[in-house]
Amino acid sequence: MDIRILKLIEGAKKAEGLTVIIDVFRAFTVACYAFSNGASDYITVGSLEDAYSIKKSNPDYILMGERHGRKQKGFDYGNSPAQIEKIDFTGKTVIHTTSAGTQGIVNAINADEIITGSFVNARAIARYILREKPSVLSLVCMGNAGVEENQEDYFCALYIESLIRNEPFDLEEVRETLKEGSGKRFFDPANADWCPERDFHLAMDFNKFDFVLRAEKGKDGYIHLGRLFV
Repeated sequence: MDIRILKLIEGAKKAEGLTVIIDVFRAFTVACYAFSNGASDYITVGSLEDAYSIKKSNPDYILMGERHGRKQKGFDYGNSPAQIEKIDFTGKTVIHTTSAGTQGIVNAINADEIITGSFVNARAIARYILREKPSVLSLVCMGNAGVEENQEDYFCALYIESLIRNEPFDLEEVRETLKEGSGKRFFDPANADWCPERDFHLAMDFNKFDFVLRAEKGKDGYIHLGRLFV
């Protein structure tokens, strides 16, 4: 298996084979919690315009996401797993647009298959990859807004690779490194309204979920996530 670690939106554009679009803080952590809480359909879009258009046509859909980390006007929720941790989404359709994660999905135009990546379902992701046995695996670290590298997405890529290769990996060291590094913002009380500390702990709940989220284009032309248990 040819394992490639790529970065940012430019990396997503170059991704080939089975592609994992990684966004730990927080898009694809949020997506896992939404599915766990009963979401039946999940539409990922790149532009705010598309997100608002879908919501206008379907007012009962749940609109969530962010720009610059902040919830946008008219959105039901931001991009915070803590905000939706206990929300019942049973039977609901979610529209999700973010600065990094969903941008990676819509830009991975050369991928054979796309799944999302985060720590909360990393072991399931590795199991799925080992089951599918792709000749090329692209692990895309989306970073901050898809244009600036960060620690958490790269660490997640390394962890997934270690699981595939059956090599040791110190998750607790990663947790402590992120607390003082790119996850430090979650511990600043000034950020509590949009970036609460609970988000960090939920995103670092390693291997909580036993499913992967696979992206497929729907009949409506948008990219939908579907849940596969592995």
